[in-house]
Amino acid sequence: MIIFDNVSKAYPRPGGGKKIILENFTATFPPGINIGILGRNGAGKSTLMSMISGSEMPDSGRILRDGKISWPLGFKGGVHGKLTGAQNTRFIADIYGKPRNKVLDFVAEFSELGPYLDMPVRTYSAGMKARLSFGICMAIEFEYYLIDEVIAVGDSTFKKKCKEVFEQRRENASLLLVSHSAGLLRSFCDVGGVMNNGTLTFFNDIEEAIQVHEEILRSSSAAQRKSA
Repeated sequence: MIIFDNVSKAYPRPGGGKKIILENFTATFPPGINIGILGRNGAGKSTLMSMISGSEMPDSGRILRDGKISWPLGFKGGVHGKLTGAQNTRFIADIYGKPRNKVLDFVAEFSELGPYLDMPVRTYSAGMKARLSFGICMAIEFEYYLIDEVIAVGDSTFKKKCKEVFEQRRENASLLLVSHSAGLLRSFCDVGGVMNNGTLTFFNDIEEAIQVHEEILRSSSAAQRKSA
C-alpha cells in the first residue's frame, strides 16, 4: 500500500507567499481499490502523482510505499530526451530487474515506432513519446499504475490496443487516475478524491467526488464572473 504520513508540500508564488498543495495530509491508498483524483488546474494533482512515484519529495512528513509503482503515465512520459527509445527501454528494464530483450521486444511491437525507436526521444512528437512510455510501462507490469489524464493515445486503432493491454494489467494492479473526464473516472475508478485549496478529501463513491468537484468549478466560475 501507499501511506502519506503528515505530508506537506508547497511552492513559492511569484511576488511572495506560497501555493499550498497539501498541508499535514495523512491517508492510505490501499491495494485493490482504484482511485480517481479530481481538482482544478493548478490544484496540485500532478504534484501529488510525482510525490507518490518518488520523483518529487514532500517538504515535510513521510510517504511509505510497499509495492511496485509506475511513474506518472501520460503525455509527459517518464523517459529521457537525449536517449533513444531503445536506450530508454533497456535502462528502465535494468532498473526494475526485467530482461532487456523481452521488454524491448514488447515495446517495439506495442509502440509501433519502427525505426524511430533508435532515435533520440527529443525528436519524438508528444504522441510518439506517450506510445513509448505506455509500452515500457505495460511491459514492466506494475502493482500500482499512476495515470495522468490519459489511458490511451494515438488513433482509434492504437487506442483500442492500449485499452486492451491496460485491461489485462488491471487484473493484478491498482489504479490511481488523475483526469478531468467524468466518463473516464466512472469507467475505471471505485472511489474518488478532490484536491482543493491545499486539501485532498476522499469520497467512498466516485460519483459523489465528481459532483463535489463540479460544484467547486461552478463556484469558482461564478466568483470570477462576479469579480470581472
